[in-house]
Amino acid sequence: MKRNRIVLIIVLVVIGGIVFYAGSGDQTPEEYAEYIEKEREEQDRFMRYSDESPFAKDSVTFQGLNHYPADKSFKVKGRFEPIPNPKIITLGTNDGKKEQYLEYGYAIFPLLDKENKLLILENVTENVLFLAFGDATSAIDTYGAGRYLDVDHAGDKTIILDFNLAYNPYCAYSAGFSCPFPPKENLLDIAITAGEKSYLTD
Repeated sequence: MKRNRIVLIIVLVVIGGIVFYAGSGDQTPEEYAEYIEKEREEQDRFMRYSDESPFAKDSVTFQGLNHYPADKSFKVKGRFEPIPNPKIITLGTNDGKKEQYLEYGYAIFPLLDKENKLLILENVTENVLFLAFGDATSAIDTYGAGRYLDVDHAGDKTIILDFNLAYNPYCAYSAGFSCPFPPKENLLDIAITAGEKSYLTD
């Protein structure tokens, strides 16, 4: 019985160490690349098979998403700056409509030898954060109307942005979708060579 208890404790310690290591961000470049690859495989699986995929009702065969190679230098830790008196702002969309979001705060982060600043918005209907941005790759290697990045924030003074997980809005694949453009504050003059590129068709 005592031996079983010791084995159980060892197993729990090992599992705890694995969980801590995975969540600590101390991955090697190889481990990080493997993580990103798994995320992209899941994206492709969703696009190919899900009824909610933008390709579900499209006669065009899904060709697979196109990405930059994983680069851990584009996973950045920045300073979070709250907005004291947040306002509702309106973003235009690709089909001429308007969508409203609540200002949430700014992510201020160093990347490519300069300090950058992005406005994070909140979708109050879905209670999720929304970050859309354009950069020097837009309309060259990446979708011209900008890309999106999912953001989590626990309310502290720092924030993590991983541009390797940047993705295209659905209107990049089909004209039947309405997608908000990035706010003017989020048009960066640096090249974010990370994340999803323009979708390629035969």
